[in-house]
Amino acid sequence: MGNPPEPVIEETMVPSLLKEWGLDHWYLENGWIRRKLNTDGWPTTLLLVNSIGFVCEAAFHHADLEVTWGRVVVKLKTHSAGGITAKDLEVAKRIEETSLWRPERGAACGGNPAKFVYHKG
Repeated sequence: MGNPPEPVIEETMVPSLLKEWGLDHWYLENGWIRRKLNTDGWPTTLLLVNSIGFVCEAAFHHADLEVTWGRVVVKLKTHSAGGITAKDLEVAKRIEETSLWRPERGAACGGNPAKFVYHKG
């Protein structure tokens, strides 16, 4: 027997929970939480897709992705529960932490001088 489905979060609560989780660039649309990320081109788009894929596989909770030359749209909902659950918020948070991580100024890792993944969608 499988685990019971995750409790679904009421859609009216999702925007405030996104804010509470620090997911300011995520939004609710058509039953999904979504995030648009712009990149500087195809190689960076592929790196971004791979980092999102790593997070999702590690969490065993998979995003739907729309991928184009310089943009990735991430969509999350828990299919088995029929809506948004805590799993979606946690995966969104991990995607933000992993895909948009930058070294702090003065850190040993100087960081890429180009803004290769843009924070604004």
